[in-house]
Amino acid sequence: MAAPLELSCWGGGWGLPSVHSESLVVMAYAKFSGAPLKVNVIDNTWRGSRGDVPILTTEDDMVSQPAKILNFLRKQKYNADYELSAKQGADTLAYIALLEEKLLPAVPSTLDAYVFGFLAPLYKVRFPKVQLQEHLKQLSNLCRFCDDILSSYFRLSLGGISPAGQETVDANLQKLTQLVNKESNLIEKMDDNLRQSPQLPPRKLPTLKLTPAEEENNSFQRLSP
Repeated sequence: MAAPLELSCWGGGWGLPSVHSESLVVMAYAKFSGAPLKVNVIDNTWRGSRGDVPILTTEDDMVSQPAKILNFLRKQKYNADYELSAKQGADTLAYIALLEEKLLPAVPSTLDAYVFGFLAPLYKVRFPKVQLQEHLKQLSNLCRFCDDILSSYFRLSLGGISPAGQETVDANLQKLTQLVNKESNLIEKMDDNLRQSPQLPPRKLPTLKLTPAEEENNSFQRLSP
């Protein structure tokens, strides 16, 4: 009998099983690969002594960080990339924009889990007004990608928010708002720095001055047939 696997992560809301990107990565990968995870919701993780969720707990060990958790699941024969060739597996790390062309057969993989994990909270959480979110909602292919994964893999696990969990949801929203605002501010600062960086003036070519003898010779050459 397989050892029980328990995943400790942030709770969900707004139609998401979790509002934490790295937790969503692991949850999505587990769904894609068929790994039987028992989800344990942790409240206000960033206020506690351990803020390194998600954490996978087994009978013998604890594993944190999405990459390490996914590697552990692969060793347990839960591999979402099983049907990909070696080249396709390498392409998933480099060609996000060419997702549909590179991943054949079209089955969910590690790349899908990471893309979903980081995009879904920004897509689903109702922020007051975030420019990055407004831009994402204009990209219908990415929005449809998130909706398809939610409906195909998390439909049975999505439920309403109980009154007791509203405080946790509000705290998660506050944390997410801070993270998104930091990202937006960083992008704006980078744009301002590029605009304000000094531009080198175009170099003027030096004017070549001819001696009287050279001018006379040049005039003679132009008049010659």
